[in-house]
Amino acid sequence: MLARVSRLGLRALCRASPSPGQNPLTSRRHGAEAVISRVNHVGNTFFCSNTNATSNDKSSESEAKISVTFIDKDGEEKLVKVPIGMSMLEAAHENDIELEGACEGSLACSTCHVIVTDVDYYNKLEDPVDEENDMLDLAFGLTETSRLGCQVIASPELDGIRLALPSATRNFAVDGIQLSGFTMADPTS
Repeated sequence: MLARVSRLGLRALCRASPSPGQNPLTSRRHGAEAVISRVNHVGNTFFCSNTNATSNDKSSESEAKISVTFIDKDGEEKLVKVPIGMSMLEAAHENDIELEGACEGSLACSTCHVIVTDVDYYNKLEDPVDEENDMLDLAFGLTETSRLGCQVIASPELDGIRLALPSATRNFAVDGIQLSGFTMADPTS
């Protein structure tokens, strides 16, 4: 996606190049405005960050939230409001919920494993990609409705979803588990 944004910005800049006899300073400013306009359009279309958001944009974003209940390993529930488009991993971190996320959402671990408690909500989620399924195979306490929190993205149809956290996680780097002849180093030593 970044490459596409870059190509579109380059095209906008090329279209804004000065014509023969045109003032290069005026043309450069016009070119920059054209690039910013095109990148903003692409950014809005593909949900890229946009630094030119207006206060109306921000207020509508803050209103678009869903209710999510996290259930910790002791059975205690915490209801939080999650903005549309945010992952459950990010939501957990912002609300001091103990969901590890060792790989920071890059699909390289299973430490943000969550269990969707209601199969109807599970069926509303997009199917997991192969990389997520590979990581879920390594998750502690895997169930039929297990997902990685980094891959569950808040959307209006998920309002009211309940996510249980497993009683443990498998963090291969910290636990020192051996994979395919390699031993992960203990980061504390």
